[in-house]
Formats: sequence, structure tokens, C-alpha cells
Amino acid sequence: MSDIIHLLPDAVANQIAAGEVIQRPASVIKELVENAIDAEAHEVHVLVTDAGKTSIQVIDDGKGMSETDARLSFERHATSKIRQASDLFALHTMGFRGEALASIAAVAEVELKTRLAGKELGTRLVLAGSKVELQETVTCPQGSNFLVKNLFFNVPARRKFLKANSTELSNILAEFERIALVHPEVAFYLYSNDTEVFNLPVMPLRQRIMSVFGKKMNQQLLSVEVETSLVKISGFIAKPETARKKGAHQYFFVNGRYMRHPYFHKAVMDAYEQLIPAGEQISYFIYFDVDPANIDVNIHPTKTEIKFENEQAIWQILSAAVKESLGKFSAIPSIDFDTEDMPDMPAYEQTDTAAPPKVHYNTDFNPFQASAPTHSEPSQPGYARRASNDWEALYAGVSRASKMNEPDDDLLPDEEEVIPPLPTEEPVVEKGAQHFQLKGRFILTSVKSGLMLIDQHRAHVRVLFDRYMEQIRTRNGVSQGVLFPEVVELPPSEATVLESLTDDLTAVGFDLTPLGGGSYAVNGVPAGIEGLSPVELIRNMVHTAMEKGGNVREEVQTILALTLARSAAIVYGQVLSEEEMANLVDSLFACPTPGYTPDGKTVLITVKEEDIERRFA
Repeated sequence: MSDIIHLLPDAVANQIAAGEVIQRPASVIKELVENAIDAEAHEVHVLVTDAGKTSIQVIDDGKGMSETDARLSFERHATSKIRQASDLFALHTMGFRGEALASIAAVAEVELKTRLAGKELGTRLVLAGSKVELQETVTCPQGSNFLVKNLFFNVPARRKFLKANSTELSNILAEFERIALVHPEVAFYLYSNDTEVFNLPVMPLRQRIMSVFGKKMNQQLLSVEVETSLVKISGFIAKPETARKKGAHQYFFVNGRYMRHPYFHKAVMDAYEQLIPAGEQISYFIYFDVDPANIDVNIHPTKTEIKFENEQAIWQILSAAVKESLGKFSAIPSIDFDTEDMPDMPAYEQTDTAAPPKVHYNTDFNPFQASAPTHSEPSQPGYARRASNDWEALYAGVSRASKMNEPDDDLLPDEEEVIPPLPTEEPVVEKGAQHFQLKGRFILTSVKSGLMLIDQHRAHVRVLFDRYMEQIRTRNGVSQGVLFPEVVELPPSEATVLESLTDDLTAVGFDLTPLGGGSYAVNGVPAGIEGLSPVELIRNMVHTAMEKGGNVREEVQTILALTLARSAAIVYGQVLSEEEMANLVDSLFACPTPGYTPDGKTVLITVKEEDIERRFA
């Protein structure tokens, strides 16, 4: 039998490594910008074309590289950050594995221009698919200039799975925001198709957060500050009244590196218990400063997951710090007894002595005496009448009454027959049948096969979803102008998603006017959503589209229609008239699939007539 195990060629090994490190254009920007920060850059410029699919350029004014370092930097496991294994636990830089540039060069065409400080000439290096095509001496500014073109040009399967430009650009902006938030001492600039998206000069951390997410964040943030022997925690948390179901900005950073940590997230949310509604989220920007020897950042290729040595102790410190901040800034409701507005309490002055109460009782009373005393019974309060000793007569009807209150076993439904399954055939509503509302949630109506129960909210979602989808397809949504236009402000990562939804929003009935800087004026809304906040509605649709990551237009339209239908549908507890219930039932059965909501939840059930008769047998 011949040998079957062999070493992979370097080109294939590099492409496999690139699959772990370089997942999309945002990964390229993350690695290159982090390298620029490690090079002590003061300014970083990022330019992307077609959401990074065509080209990505990162320019910095850092220390630069020599000719030898520039050539060696594209080799796998070539790094200036570590010399031995123990250095992994004393890291103070962003990158350290030496795989980023090698992975990028394996799946793209790369051009590098770099010059060391104090040198007159620099180096130009051109690579494609890990192969060096050109190396020459050139004149260039101090620092490094990376140009990455045609990402995944030699891996067409990977390029085919890239999302739409709006989705990829949103990922780029989200990655850029994470780096900008942790390095306010560095100026960042980002351009998309020659349009400036971010202009972030050097500024304090609070101003950097406002520049990224809008000036309204200034009134929402509470500072957090605590320092112990284990960890130093600083940053900001949002006030409880700013909680929202979607779109909360939640960031953890440790030693200048972004991380995800569900355990610490729970510590923050537990501090807000009883302060925000269940299911809602709060924004926070929390920075941890710990000894590098107490963490391990080498457990994930993208270095977004970090392992702490003292997680439980840090959890308690974080939770206490958040609670202290909420209490210090009066974010928790409390009663203050030291205010000057307290009413004056009159001092009690004893003048007359109150007489003690007198107790009247019958000394001849005997509860076990068969007959009443011969003297007349007193009528004073507190007098107890005699009790009869005929105990059997007194409790004669108790056993009979208890039996009457016991449920009849014959009337109890079988455990397997509590709710009949959804019928396979569509029920037919009887003509002239009356509709009844049960507990503000269900509509009861008579059908030929028995009794039908309809969930009014889900039924309305089903009706509105089909209506909005039809409006999107035919582009004939009815818009209703607003008297006072509202303004929705979005960070750049969300504004790019909104731009991709503009045509579909217009088809439904929204009238949006861009104001610049991620702000849009809402001049018109779809007819039928009176009473809803158009700003929150648009935010929810954007966040839902970001979560789903739809790269197909049909999927984005479905998300838009479903979000709008859920927001505008009848809520539980809303009282409906007979006419409203009849219209809802008729509209429901005009839908192609009345039995289920667009996301697969049951809308109605039917109890067959023979099942009802059997329970009364």
C-alpha cells in the first residue's frame, strides 16, 4: 500500500489559513488597521471601493518597515511581537501571530509601499496569490500604504458567498467603529467610493463615542470607574430609560482589544434588573485593563474571544461598579429624606391624658352550655353569643357542598385532547355567524365543522404582511404625509443598510429625505400605522435587516414587510367590535395561507363539533 499522507504546498496552506483569519473585506481592514496602530501611527486613512470587493487601501504614518522586513512580513508566522512561547502571555500589541499579511496575500493582489523614519527611500512590493511579482526601491511618505485588490480572486467559491455591497460595507463600518472606539488618541478617516464616511480626529473618549453614534449619546451615558488589584474598569453605561429591544450599542474592550463576553454581558444586564423591561437591551462601552499574564487572547483566530483567569471575581467587580454608577447618578428610583422640600411635621405636645379602653364581657358565658342563661344577654361590643353543641347538624351540608364543587371526571377532557390539532382542510366560516372576543386576545366564531379560535394579533400580522408584500412588489404603497417631520439619526454602519432599503421603504409608503451625516427626515409614513413612532419603526427594520444579513432582495423585502406588520398589527387586549372582528376574519381567509404567520406560528385552531358533543355526554 502506497503512502497517502503528504505535506500541503505553501499556496494551499496559506489559503486554508486565510479561511480562518480573512473571512470578508472587514477582516482585511481589521488586520491592517491594527497593524497600523501597533506601528504607532497617529493617523490612519481607509479607502474602500465596492465595499472592499474591488479594492481596500489602508494608509498610516507609523514607523514603516525596512526592505527586509517588508519582504519577510508576508511570510507565515513572521512576526516582530513574540520571540518565545512565554511572550504570548505578556502581549501589549494587537497582532502577534504573523498570519494576517500572509493570509491576505494568499487570496488577493497586494501592493505595499513603506518607508522607515529617517530614510530617504522606501520599498514597493507587489504580490498576488502569495507570489512576489515585483520588489523595487521608490520614494514614498513615512509609514505604510497597503493596497489590496480583487479579494478572493483565486478562490471563486469564497467570493461567491460574499454578501451584498450594503451588507459588506456595514460589516466594514462596524469593525472600523470597534477600533476607533478603543483608540481615541489616533485620528481615523474612512472613505467609501470616494465619499467620506468617518472623520474622527484625536479627541477624548466621550467625544469619540458621540462622533461615532451621534450627539444624543452625551445625555444617555453614565461614567463607570473602579480600580482593584485584579482589574481596572472604566467606560460608560446608558441610562435605564434609553433601553431598546434592538440596536443597543454594546462593547467590551480589554487592554485595547475588542472582545465578546456573554458572561460579563450578563453581569451588566443583571445590574439593570427591575429597571428596564424584560427583553430590552442597554448600551454600554466598558474598558478592562488587566495584567496580560491573567488573560489568554490566543483561543480564537480572530481574537474576539478572550479567556480570563479570574472571571468570577471580575464579574462581581463589574456588577458592583455598574450598580454603583446607577446609584451615584440617581438612575435608580429612591426616596430622599434630606431634601429641602419636605413638608414640616408638627411637633406633638401632650396636653390631656387619654383614658384606657374598657372591656365588657359576660362572666356567665359558657360556649359548651346547651341552653342559654336565664338572664338577658348584654349588647355591649365584644360579647360573644353562645355556640350550639350540635356539631353534626352544623357541618351537615359541608360534605355535600364539597362534592358539588368537585369536577366531574366525565367532563374533564383527555390529556391528549386538550387542543385539537390544526385542521388539514381550511375551515369554512358559516354565513351570518357571530364573532365573540375572549380575554382581549382570541376571536371565537362558528364554522361548519365546529368552533374556531383565532389569535387576533397573529391574524392581523398575517393580513398586513401579505398586504405590504403586495405593495412592495407592485410599488403602489399609499403614503400619508406628516404635519411635523421627524428626524432619524443613524450611525454610518446602520445608515448604509437604510440606503439599501430606501426603494422598498418608498414602495411601502415611507417618504425619507437624506439630510447628511446619517440623518433622514421622515416626511411621510404608510397609511394605517397611525400612533406608531416612525423613527423607532425605521430603526427596528434596519436592525432586523442587519441581524438577518439578507443578501437577496426578496429576503430584505420579507424582513421589511414582517417588521412593519408586527408593529402595526392589533395588540393583545384591544377590544374589537363585531364589525372589526368580521372584517379581520374575512381578510384572514382571503390570504393564501391563513393558518400560519409568516414566521410559522399558528394563527387558528378548530374544535370539532363531535368533540364538543362528546364532552357533554
